[in-house]
Amino acid sequence: MHPSHPSHPSPGLELADVTLTYPDGDTRLTALDRVGLLVPPGTLTAVVGPSGSGKSSLLAVAATLTAPDRGRVSIAGRDVAALSAAERARLRRTTIGIVFQQPNLLASLTCVEQLQVMAHLAGRSPRRARARALELLDRVGLADRAGHRPQRLSGGQRQRVNIARALMNEPSVLLVDEPTGALDHDRGAAIVALLAELTRASGTATVLVTHDHSHLPHADHTMELVDGRLGTLATSR
Repeated sequence: MHPSHPSHPSPGLELADVTLTYPDGDTRLTALDRVGLLVPPGTLTAVVGPSGSGKSSLLAVAATLTAPDRGRVSIAGRDVAALSAAERARLRRTTIGIVFQQPNLLASLTCVEQLQVMAHLAGRSPRRARARALELLDRVGLADRAGHRPQRLSGGQRQRVNIARALMNEPSVLLVDEPTGALDHDRGAAIVALLAELTRASGTATVLVTHDHSHLPHADHTMELVDGRLGTLATSR
């Protein structure tokens, strides 16, 4: 059994003319410079760029964790600027999934419990949460590891749990930060291929920040961020 496909308003994620600056002594440092990004549901956009180019800032703005100086951020058809702090927090719990570079799994919880916690935080039914957690673990190839704790998993398996956890609340937007950084090339390639597959199956608007250009063929679109400016690097399809 696979998770049902949620319906997603279009577009999934849109950043329009987004600029973000930080204090830097007597001046301000521009982290994002009039960035425009459109990620439709069911597609994966990869973003590459050198260290310090603004990739972390881009993810923070897309995750509604940082408000830009100007510009518009729209998630699942909702203008983030129009939401209260409480509404933005709920949006992050229910509409945005985040895959961090390090899985940061809780050592005391089994794989299925790692996912159930996310549903609990979103106020979802415990019984339905367990069923969905087991479905997602099956989707990422870990049905037989549902009762295992992190110390019994390989690095690649822990990252698969991390991905399943991010998808637990059926997000419209999935933000992925360097998911292969701690993995060898083959395991990293398998993780990115899995992300591409799940993006299309679940209908998420996925942004993948990566330093590894060998993974770009799995993306629907590839962008390059340099000195806070985002441009098209290539189109893989």
